[in-house]
Amino acid sequence: MANQSSLPSPIYCVSFNQDNSGFAISWKDSFKIFDSTTGRLCYERAAGAFVIVEMLYSSDLLAIVGAGEQASLSPRRLCLFKTTTGLPLRELNFLTSILAVRMNKKRLVVVLLEKTFVYDLNTLVMLDTIDTVPNPKGLSAFSPSLEGCYLAVPASTTKGSVLVYNVMDLQSHSEIDAHRSPLAAIALSSNGMYIATASEQGTLIRVHLVSEATKSYSFRRGTYPSTIYSLSFGPSTQLPDILIATSSSGSIHAFSLSLAINQRSKRSTSFLGSVLPDSVSDALDPAHHHVLQNAVSSGIRSYAVVRKIDKLEGTSSPSHFTSLRATVSVITYNGYFQEYTLSINNKNESLWTLEREFNLFSITTG
Repeated sequence: MANQSSLPSPIYCVSFNQDNSGFAISWKDSFKIFDSTTGRLCYERAAGAFVIVEMLYSSDLLAIVGAGEQASLSPRRLCLFKTTTGLPLRELNFLTSILAVRMNKKRLVVVLLEKTFVYDLNTLVMLDTIDTVPNPKGLSAFSPSLEGCYLAVPASTTKGSVLVYNVMDLQSHSEIDAHRSPLAAIALSSNGMYIATASEQGTLIRVHLVSEATKSYSFRRGTYPSTIYSLSFGPSTQLPDILIATSSSGSIHAFSLSLAINQRSKRSTSFLGSVLPDSVSDALDPAHHHVLQNAVSSGIRSYAVVRKIDKLEGTSSPSHFTSLRATVSVITYNGYFQEYTLSINNKNESLWTLEREFNLFSITTG
């Protein structure tokens, strides 16, 4: 791993697009768009500091919000921006600072401190307003699938409850009591079937089935408290094989959801029975946890996604666990991109391999 101790500017925001094929970063004087597969810099704009740069897949549409360090870049103004023209398309102004923006091909979601607004992306007609508990970090998760399009935001400031809202049907779906302490991280699978949560304690990661609003699995990250910086499911049309987490300890954690389900299913006659815990102590076997220690310097904020999953068929029977290879992309808030391959064989033995690493500040357009 390269020396990450001295870089000129802190990153203001990091975001991957809806299929993790691209990502955006911003700092004090510009933002950049990269291709996740090649690492190529696709677009750069030196126009000041931005705290939100949200992409719409690989299109030329961005949702950007200024950091307020320049008079023209108010944190209360959302600009829909076209990279092909370099010009704003539309703007929305709010009474308080914008804390998060989410979108898919039909919906635009804007998260404020105590309200969340839902818009039709094409017309910018406001469709609904959601009153929320105070959410100063703009904590939220969004599943971009039109068939299972959900928004998740905190439902309490004193415990780890999460409100799940159906963005297409414009109605509250459920409220899940996930943790005893307030939430620190939320993730939805891209198809909207599963939600993962972590509390401020950071010792347990919990995965719920959204349709039933029931607790499915609990994974123990560690014994000592740690801040969970990011949660991300692997790509899948059904249950994701992998859930990735990063934390303030500097470790990257991968949890094998598919293997956990296969083992639970053997002990139950029904899927619902397999996901409900049999006891209060519902943390699954540590064998499902594959950790890479010291991937990032301790205390450096990081964001990781599972970009690709390859399943490698072996000689064992079809019911046996298939070898799996995951491509994991990591961005650190001091300006590095890392790509790892996580290989898990049919004995559940894992190997992390660093494939590439580069300084995001040093990449320029060719």
